[in-house]
Amino acid sequence: MKIHGSVAFVTGANRGLGEHFVRALFDAGAAKVYAGSRDPAKVTVPDAIPVAVDITDHESVRAAADQAQDVTLLINNAGSTTRADVLAADLDAFRMEFETHVIGTLAMSRAFAPVLGRNAGGAIVNVLSVLSWVSIPASSGYAAAKSAEWSVTNALRLALAEQGTQVTALHVSYMETDMAASVTAPKADPAAVARATLDGVEAGLHEVLADDVSKKVQAVLAQGPEALYPQLTGHPAPI
Repeated sequence: MKIHGSVAFVTGANRGLGEHFVRALFDAGAAKVYAGSRDPAKVTVPDAIPVAVDITDHESVRAAADQAQDVTLLINNAGSTTRADVLAADLDAFRMEFETHVIGTLAMSRAFAPVLGRNAGGAIVNVLSVLSWVSIPASSGYAAAKSAEWSVTNALRLALAEQGTQVTALHVSYMETDMAASVTAPKADPAAVARATLDGVEAGLHEVLADDVSKKVQAVLAQGPEALYPQLTGHPAPI
């Protein structure tokens, strides 16, 4: 689909990658951008239309969809991380990860699917992660939720194909955002990630791999656990 002239709805649009998506959409000629946030007062991009939405609150999601009936592009960006460890974290932290990234993304996609269908199909972008494909013990809750979100994304792509809705998944590792502020590893520029994702949507890509780490991990998926987790054989971890 074409970004120029589109009407977009971005969740988590008040900061980080979400804010960069809003700016990139306007730069690419979007006609209107709804900027979804739990606190719409925190949306600062000029010309964006702030919308109150909490993706874990189904009534809030339905209200947002009712307000934005002209949307042709939904960007499911909202997310968070509890940094839930696989052995020590409270199970409620895992539940929160799944409520946000899996159920929240699904709720938004379901609410906006009829809207997109009435507006010639349009597209959905789900912001996933390289951790959709590889896990680390210290963020295993986030990784498990992103892996499940990837599966839901694939199912949505198939289910919405008949109505002509394109579904694109973004995979990326660390970015220069608040969520990764404490990370010392190399980080991608979120502005560049947003632009690359929109380019991928226009190109009709099913998946956008926005950095070298994501490309490397995807390339070894079929080679088995030893390739994906070289630390099992005494070598350094890939990320």
